Amino acid sequence: MERIGIIGAGRAGSALGAALAAAGHPVTGVSARSRASLDRAAHLLPHVPVLPPDQVTRQADVVLLAVPDDAIGPVAATLPLTPDQYVVHLSGAHGLGVLQGTEATPVALHPPMTFPGGLVDLTGVVFTATAPAEATAFVERLVKGLGAGVQWVAEEQRALYHAGLVHGANHLTILVSQAYDVLKEAGVRDPAAALGPLLSATLDNTLRSGHDALTGPIARGDVETVEAHLAVLRGRTASTYAELARATVERVTEDGRIDGATAGRFAELLKRHRTGEAPR
Repeated sequence: MERIGIIGAGRAGSALGAALAAAGHPVTGVSARSRASLDRAAHLLPHVPVLPPDQVTRQADVVLLAVPDDAIGPVAATLPLTPDQYVVHLSGAHGLGVLQGTEATPVALHPPMTFPGGLVDLTGVVFTATAPAEATAFVERLVKGLGAGVQWVAEEQRALYHAGLVHGANHLTILVSQAYDVLKEAGVRDPAAALGPLLSATLDNTLRSGHDALTGPIARGDVETVEAHLAVLRGRTASTYAELARATVERVTEDGRIDGATAGRFAELLKRHRTGEAPR
């Protein structure tokens, strides 16, 4: 198996390095500078020497760039890479362009997964890859060894791909946090207990059925219910609710679940909310 060198012992790099080591790849070196990175490397990669980036590179067949997006290009440019190596970055937003000019075969390999700082089970995770044709077999073998899958995204679609993930995952965190706060304000002692089963079922249904899984007042055409919600919500939560309500109205109008007249009533209500007019 290929020797793996890791540049940067951040949460993703150290967790992926540990997973590759568990899959049988020799991890020959890791670079780490901050105290947190050194501690993480010691915990997740205890038998891997911490070395300067150039030494990590010289001892590896695969150089894993686990650095912030803006640092990928500059860091890669400083490494003594050779045509016999692969250089792999983990960014979702970037493709191969950020590695342009390096001697090694470039690969963009993004794991759409959260990395909290410890070991992560990558079984069943579907990595998203962009790579030249000569690296296809290598990427598929590397990912398969982790018990994961791979999908391919064209270079010019990387930003769009990443935007979809961020919109779904990061904004979901904000949405759930806001819902938690609203329930807390309403006197619900354990918002997580109230939200957990509902959100789990909703997410599962949506992943299987898309927006056909949508329920709730807008899908039913209950304009007065939405008006009451906007009247009691305040600050940023009301704005988030209203923007998502607009998107929901568009979806359920397109698929015929509400008629044009009801959609118009929703549009008027949401317009009044945007302009700050008091609910009627």
